[in-house]
Amino acid sequence: MQLSEIDSADVLDDLQAQRWSCRGYLGTPVSDETVRRLLEMAQKAPSWCNTQPWHLTVLRGQQLEAARKEFVEYAQTHEMKPDIPFPERYEGEFRRRRRECGWQLYESVGIVKGDRDASQAQAMENFRFFGAPAVAVVTTEQALGAYGVLDCGVYLGNFLLAAQSLGLATIAQASIAAHSDFWRTRLVLPDNRQVVVGISFGYPDEAHPANGFRTTRADAGEAAELLR
Repeated sequence: MQLSEIDSADVLDDLQAQRWSCRGYLGTPVSDETVRRLLEMAQKAPSWCNTQPWHLTVLRGQQLEAARKEFVEYAQTHEMKPDIPFPERYEGEFRRRRRECGWQLYESVGIVKGDRDASQAQAMENFRFFGAPAVAVVTTEQALGAYGVLDCGVYLGNFLLAAQSLGLATIAQASIAAHSDFWRTRLVLPDNRQVVVGISFGYPDEAHPANGFRTTRADAGEAAELLR
C-alpha cells in the first residue's frame, strides 16, 4: 500500500525525532545486506548539478579493529590536521548549545566539572568510534570546494535517517576528519580527495550511560524568517 502524502510526512517526522547521536554500541555486526540497503537509500541524496561528490569507505570486522587501535594511538601523538578547517570559534548561542551538549554527556557518564582525566578519557572514545561495529569515512573532491562539502552534508543527513529507518544508531564524527593524514595513508586516498566526516554506526547499547540524554532543538521560528 502506498503511503499518502500526510503519512509520508509523519514517517519522516518520526525518524527525525527518533534519531540521536549514539555513543555506545552493542557488539552485534551489521550485515552486508543491511549495509548495502543503507548505502542504496543514502545514495538518493540530491547534489549540486547532480555531481554526487561523496565517496565512502566502510570499515568493519578486522579492518575496523586494526584501525580503531591505531587511530587511538595516532590521536594521542599527533596534532589535529583536518582537510576542512574547523570553526575558528564558537560564540553566543553556538557556544551555549555546544557547552550544553557537552555537559549533558558528562552528567550522563558521571564526569564532574574539573575532572580533566575523566573528560579526556571520554574524549578519546571518539577515536575508538565509541565501540561501533561499523565506521564510514566520507570524502569529497577537493576541486569542488565548498559545494562538494555541502553536498556531502546533504548525503550525511540522508545516511543518518536511512540508518534510523533500518534500526541502526549513528553518530557523525568530526573527530575522524580531524586526522585526515591518518586516513589518507590507511585508506590510500589520493591527494584530490578530502576527508569530510566519519560516521560510526551499529546497534545501540540502550543501557550505556553515554546514551542517556538527548539534545534539544531551537524553535523553527528562531532559524527561519517567512517573508511575503
